Amino acid sequence: MNISVNNNFDKIQNFDNTTKIFLSVLMACFTGIMAQVVIPLPWTPIPITGQTFGVLVAGLVLGKRYGVLSQVLYILLGITIIPWFTGMTGGIDAILSVNGGYLIGFIILTFFIHDLSEKFSKPIGITIANFACIYIPGLAVLAIYTYISQGVLLSIPELLMIGLIPFIIGDIIKIITASSLAKLIKI
Repeated sequence: MNISVNNNFDKIQNFDNTTKIFLSVLMACFTGIMAQVVIPLPWTPIPITGQTFGVLVAGLVLGKRYGVLSQVLYILLGITIIPWFTGMTGGIDAILSVNGGYLIGFIILTFFIHDLSEKFSKPIGITIANFACIYIPGLAVLAIYTYISQGVLLSIPELLMIGLIPFIIGDIIKIITASSLAKLIKI
């Protein structure tokens, strides 16, 4: 499957800055809506959500600069005025919570995802970027948060079981769907 989104990206780059910023705001809203798709898991404080799908679409469609802007807006608006993080939560506590590292990973992912989709014509590049960019900061903050809040130092297998492994299949589905959607969008 070829996932290059170059034609759409070239069209977006020809838009004026106001339109690009508007699209970034729309993608921030889309991510906020997707955050409400939640499947809680009983063995982990991290739920399955649709946020990752929104982040992937933002990065693939808007590119590095405006994809990052969309996720910075998503986080800034979520901590200041719009409670649109998972479960309609918001505020600075969200960044300082067990989920904070994943939110930071969204910005990192949107920085790299478009370029990787151009470099690799198969979903493997996006898959690696998704897991590295989101899960490394996510797992780091999860480990720190668990240690500070509960005094428990998780082993690597425990950390992976509650913060990564349950999300692999869903993220692969989101990657394939977001890649296909990005190719179909005709802006």
